[in-house]
Amino acid sequence: MAAAGENMMTENTGKSRRGFASMDRERQREIASKGGRSVPEEKRSFSRDRGLAAAAGRKGGQNVSPEDRSFSQNRELASHAGRKGGQSSQPLRSAGRSAGPDDMVKGPVVAGAESPLTEA
Repeated sequence: MAAAGENMMTENTGKSRRGFASMDRERQREIASKGGRSVPEEKRSFSRDRGLAAAAGRKGGQNVSPEDRSFSQNRELASHAGRKGGQSSQPLRSAGRSAGPDDMVKGPVVAGAESPLTEA
């Protein structure tokens, strides 16, 4: 526990002294070498137990009510999501112009190659 008046920041760097990254290398290696040991062997990895993976897949989405479970069951919800999609992250849309298929970059981007978005 920190002494009275002392906070969790170091004096000279202003960085926190908490967490994995602040530990010395030996302590990090000790913790990292224990990875997964607290999980029972039968639950450690789906790659080791295909039945466990299948059971987890069947459980997927069960906590969501059936009417909200998928767009295939609620076309209005899907339509609304499609109209709204990406508005906050795409500057073209916020400028009042929707991005169309011609605005999409297709294929790998190669350094020095002409951009498909520039006019020739």
